[in-house]
Amino acid sequence: MQKFEHAFHHHQCFAYPTEAVFGLGCDPLSETAMLEILRLKSRPVEKGVILIAANFAQLKPFVQVDKLPALSQQKAFDSWPGPFTWLMPKSRLTPDWVSGDSDLVAVRVTDHPLVKEMCERVNSPIVSTSANPASLDPARSCEQVRAYFGDDFLVIDGVLGEQQTPSTIINGLTLETLRA
Repeated sequence: MQKFEHAFHHHQCFAYPTEAVFGLGCDPLSETAMLEILRLKSRPVEKGVILIAANFAQLKPFVQVDKLPALSQQKAFDSWPGPFTWLMPKSRLTPDWVSGDSDLVAVRVTDHPLVKEMCERVNSPIVSTSANPASLDPARSCEQVRAYFGDDFLVIDGVLGEQQTPSTIINGLTLETLRA
């Protein structure tokens, strides 16, 4: 965990197991680390990434939850912790490299024990985007992450969650499911 904390605080990106696949992550406020992730993935910044956290308190500074209808707030909180990612109106703190070209930011409270511990250690959400170059399948092992991105890069070993598919994404303003 010390290597993870060092990477997080020194604007480096890292790979880690999530509920379904390995993710690439970093401090959401580090533009340096985020640009490195986008470079590794060949992903356009406009697409945005997910913020994953141990609890809603860590996400609260990044969203304007009170701009959501009460029903949406209730449904989001009822679905967490779990594999549900909610699009919520972003706050001023949320950088464009996280939200992409949207006024909404994708957020999730995880029940993955390792990811929870990581977020608790740095008391912050971390960026979560699947560990794969554009058009290739998301990595499901440390070996696959290294095969994609090389060795000069922190890969946090651990067990994937039980999820077989990426998290469901729901628009908090409309309750429309975008990725089932």
